[in-house]
Amino acid sequence: MSDGKIELSIIIISYNTAPITKNCLDSIKKSLEKSSIGYEIIVVDNASTDQSIQTLQILKRSHLTTLQLIMNNKNVGFARANNQAVQIAQGQYLLFLNSDTVVLNDAIETLLKVYKQNENNIQFLGGKLFNKDNTPQPSAGPFYTLPVVFGALFLRGDYWGLTRYSPDKLTEVNWISGACILTKKEYFQKIGGFDEDIFMYMDEIDLLYRAKKAGYRVWFTPLARFIHLGSASSGGRTYPILQVYKGFTYFYRKHYNRPLTIFLLKFMLQLKAEIALLIGKITRNDYLTATYEKAIELVKMA
Repeated sequence: MSDGKIELSIIIISYNTAPITKNCLDSIKKSLEKSSIGYEIIVVDNASTDQSIQTLQILKRSHLTTLQLIMNNKNVGFARANNQAVQIAQGQYLLFLNSDTVVLNDAIETLLKVYKQNENNIQFLGGKLFNKDNTPQPSAGPFYTLPVVFGALFLRGDYWGLTRYSPDKLTEVNWISGACILTKKEYFQKIGGFDEDIFMYMDEIDLLYRAKKAGYRVWFTPLARFIHLGSASSGGRTYPILQVYKGFTYFYRKHYNRPLTIFLLKFMLQLKAEIALLIGKITRNDYLTATYEKAIELVKMA
């Protein structure tokens, strides 16, 4: 950063993930150590109750001079926190990274390079995500039309590559995981940013659906590689499932709001929940029983 100009703003949302967020920030610093990219890191903490704030303040004082902190006094959710960060971002380019990601090698520089080399065709770009055991993590896919929702709920769609996948070449897709999204600030702002009525989950699907409608193109590159732990701040498995149920119904009300479509979506969601609930009762699995009893209630209220 010889001229001090900030080109890239890296945005991270923190919520009760102190050690994981620290690992993420350390990996960013290491990845960009020899890079000429002028960058800043903006971390928005959503009122963490662990050691997150203290950890972030220590990092800022010690070696992360590019770090900016926004400390909320309540958990405002993923979408609103990201929008907060964008408001103060100085970079022309925005990289949204989950706090539970680890940057491998020069992944950030590679991601930005691919973006710049294809700027006429690419407006949103995602990198290749890996699980902790280094297996590819499905992190791109088609929009959730009713057949895709059916595949996700009943056909193990991710396993067969019907609903989510991880391409091995530069590929245009409908959506990329919110764990790693690179775009220009102007594009993000033109489509209105993240929908703040979505607290968590389906926010990137909604964002990129609106991007597609605006004529922007979404791509995936396998050249930029990241570890993504997944659901690190969601507090167990029940919460993500319920948020996905909420996300599906909200997304359909917003974008596909036709009576028959809504009926079919709710029918599939309820059928999935009732099957899982029955399995939970037969196997005496308290987690399944409690989770899908709540899911059925959500469907009824939707």
